[in-house]
Amino acid sequence: MHAAFWHERWSSNQIGFHESAVNPQLVTHFAALGLSPGARVFVPLCGKTLDIDWLLARGNPVVGAELSELAVAQLFQRLALPPVVERVGELARWRAADLEVFVGDFFALTPAALGAVAAVYDRAAMIALPPEMRLQYVAHMGELVNDAPQLLVTLDYEQDCMAGPPFAVGSDEVRRFHGDRRPQLLARHEVAGGLKGRCPATENVWLVPGLS
Repeated sequence: MHAAFWHERWSSNQIGFHESAVNPQLVTHFAALGLSPGARVFVPLCGKTLDIDWLLARGNPVVGAELSELAVAQLFQRLALPPVVERVGELARWRAADLEVFVGDFFALTPAALGAVAAVYDRAAMIALPPEMRLQYVAHMGELVNDAPQLLVTLDYEQDCMAGPPFAVGSDEVRRFHGDRRPQLLARHEVAGGLKGRCPATENVWLVPGLS
C-alpha cells in the first residue's frame, strides 16, 4: 500500500491490525527457530506490537522497521525507553537498550544499516502488502538477512471477499517464494468469527528454515 494510506491509519487511530496482546503463535512457535536468549531478531513493519515486549523480556534484542514515526514513538513510550534518534541514510534510527527501530521506507533499509540478525519474525508485514509488492518484499528481505530463518504468520481467505489489507497469502505463494528452503507449515487455525467478521479465514504459521 502507499505510504499515505498507513500514515492516515496511524494518525486517525484506525489500527485494528494492532493486537492488544502478544500474538499466541509467537509464544507457541518461537522455539522452532532454535534461537537462544541474546540472538537478535528482526521484526519488519513492526508498528508498536507487544510481540516486541515479549521478545525483549525473553532476552532477545530486537531490530524493527516501521513506516510510521507515530507508531514507533508510542512503542518507545510504552516501554519507557527514551530513544536516541539519528539519521541513517534515508531512515531515522531510534535506539534504546536492546531495541532499535528504523523509521521510514522498508525498501530503503540496507544490510549495512540493519546489521546481522539471527532470525526474522513476520506477523504483519507480508500480509500488509498487495500481490505486486510481495515479490519485491521477499527479494529485499533476502538481501537484508541473507540465510536467516523466518517465523512467518499469514492469512488465507478468498480475496474476492475483501480487498485487504490484510491480504490473503496462500500456501502455494509461500512455497513459491521460499521453495529452496522447504518452508514448513507449523500450524493452521480458523480465524474465530472470520476475518473482520466477514470472511472465513485461516491463520497459517510457517517456519522458513535458514540455508546455512
